[in-house]
Amino acid sequence: MSAVPQPTISLPTPNLNSIPNPTTLLKTLSSSHSLAHFKQVHAHILRSTHSPSHSLILKLLSSPSLPYSLSIFSHLPHPLPSLSTPFLRHLSRSSKPEFAFFVYQRLRNEGIPIDRFAFPPLLKAASRVGWLAEGKEIHGFGFKSGFHSDPFVQTGLMVMYVGCGRLPEARLVFGKMSYRDIVAWRIMIDGYCQSELFDDALELFEEMKRANIEADKFVLSGILSACARAGNLDCGKAIHDYIIQKELVIDAHLRCALVTMYASCGCMDMAQQLYDQMKPKNVVVSTAMVSGYSRHGRVKDARLIFDQMVEKDLVSWSAMISGYAESDQPQEALRLFKELQILGIRPDQVTMLSVISACANLGVLDKAKWIHVYADKNGFGGSLRINNALIDMYAKCGSLERARNVFGKMTSRNVISWTGMINAFAIHGDANNALRYFQKMKEAHVEPNGVTFVGVLYACSHAGLVEDGRKIFASMINEHNITPKHEHYGCMVDLLGRANLLREAVEIVETMPFAPNVVIWGSLMSACQIHGETELGEFTAKRVLELEPDHDGALVLLSNIYAKERKWQNVGDLRQLMKERGISKERGCSRIELNNEVHEFLVADRNHKQAYEIYEKLNEVVSRLKLDGYAPNTGCVLVDLEEEEKREVVLWHSEKLALCYGLINGAKDSCIRIVKNLRVCEDCHTFLKLVSKVYRREIIVRDRTRFHHYRDGVCSCRDYW
Repeated sequence: MSAVPQPTISLPTPNLNSIPNPTTLLKTLSSSHSLAHFKQVHAHILRSTHSPSHSLILKLLSSPSLPYSLSIFSHLPHPLPSLSTPFLRHLSRSSKPEFAFFVYQRLRNEGIPIDRFAFPPLLKAASRVGWLAEGKEIHGFGFKSGFHSDPFVQTGLMVMYVGCGRLPEARLVFGKMSYRDIVAWRIMIDGYCQSELFDDALELFEEMKRANIEADKFVLSGILSACARAGNLDCGKAIHDYIIQKELVIDAHLRCALVTMYASCGCMDMAQQLYDQMKPKNVVVSTAMVSGYSRHGRVKDARLIFDQMVEKDLVSWSAMISGYAESDQPQEALRLFKELQILGIRPDQVTMLSVISACANLGVLDKAKWIHVYADKNGFGGSLRINNALIDMYAKCGSLERARNVFGKMTSRNVISWTGMINAFAIHGDANNALRYFQKMKEAHVEPNGVTFVGVLYACSHAGLVEDGRKIFASMINEHNITPKHEHYGCMVDLLGRANLLREAVEIVETMPFAPNVVIWGSLMSACQIHGETELGEFTAKRVLELEPDHDGALVLLSNIYAKERKWQNVGDLRQLMKERGISKERGCSRIELNNEVHEFLVADRNHKQAYEIYEKLNEVVSRLKLDGYAPNTGCVLVDLEEEEKREVVLWHSEKLALCYGLINGAKDSCIRIVKNLRVCEDCHTFLKLVSKVYRREIIVRDRTRFHHYRDGVCSCRDYW
């Protein structure tokens, strides 16, 4: 056992003329709150001719200063258990529980008796400071002293092992108990919950019911917490039924646990019903409701709860910011973060990760640079998780160089850091650097995981590196013992499909060890669309619809195939079906940031305040590009329209409108950055290349899957996207 240093405290020298009687001294000690006053009373006791009573000594041992109390204890000639055990209990509950081991050392060294009631506070002290070695030593001493079967000692041992994170040892003690009261069950169940071993906690609760032990509200709250964190709604409902069946009183604590469980499991109607019955509503349960609604896409409902909260803490603010960030409403997330700053609430790492994620989703570099500066100024710059998030943010905001700078300055890197950088190169079409960093990662002895291989295969797919992709896929299995999942097979199907190796792509789909999902059929469907494989495209679209009947992409592709074949009746039937089901093709939307303001444009959008100027600029740009041979490509407009109408549909795509806004308002030599929600069409791709050449502007467009860097009439994707 590690030695606990003995505090050196000088006892006071009595210098008072009169000595009160013991009863008066005891009353005076009880009302003493300062150490100076306590020392004065102690001086009186030392001057007294009578030996201090047991009560008086115990009161002295609870002085305002723990070192002073220990000094008093060290001067007691032979402290019996009636004094040492209460003192141990006092120390185990104090701010310095480790001081209990000084008392224990003295008792052991001097052979002073230690009764069974001294073991629980000693074990509690070991639990609180995480001293496993000391706890084990006390366990051994208890066994030698014959207390190993004592329920008080066994319960204390469980507390110690759970507190030190040693669940197997705690369960061993639990298994040897001849009698287990509700406290023992609660300690063991809570231990599993704290260690996130939720299945073990639920299994133990079932064992408890079989043993006919009635659960109290503390056990039930713990189990409901386990259900919430494990997302086990069935078990949570069973606990609720148990509470109703046993006619247990649902107090505020238990109701809070039930609301949190239902909210975490996505059963928001039941959560709302129970939440409405709570008066008053505390910040914990309200935050659980905000998180529950946000996590399941009901951000408006989450905001309603959030706005009604009388009291909000950082956790509730973080939950709402995260809800917006994860629900594709990044601007709202950033707006709420500004409110948080105005209130003077300092964010924590969780909040910062949500804000960085919002910046990444928004794709706006100026805001990304600002949040990076903010993170550094507020002490988050050294965090591995924050730096990993910054790499992803800069990559998604179009600044590969800044992502590399963050990576280069990191003092430590993990698999997420390397994977993030590989993914950054992949989405920017820099397959050579993606492969180079993958090799450097292995040389740094960082083992790639399944996500890393998705990034590397993605890089190969978008650069047409078929042979490299095949080798990497094989190495994942043969060298790194990683079993391919749907996403890896999806990457291979995408790689082969883009390279027009459709037969081989179909073979992979047919020989996979599990049924292909929507993503895999969707990748093959997209490849058919790119290469004009009508028959196979129709087949794959129908497979997608078997798995997801409301898949707008598959329905639109089928409609396009029928339109190309001029089967207008089939097109009409599909469109009627989509109308009846409320399915619509996702509208193109593009964002551009200028002067710290984000502007959004839809297809044929005329709602912008500068709409007239934008369309005038568009006509000017088209006229100039025609001199370089540009002609609108209306082949992608597969509706029964006149050619002139098709031409207008193509020219009014959202990225063209955003581009013209940038040409009007941006600095002459500045880079124009656009974020688009859909894949860039062939006409827009040609249009943007020509603008970069004719207007001598760098243009960066982030579409649904990757970045396009246009410069001097050339795109970084090499027209392979």
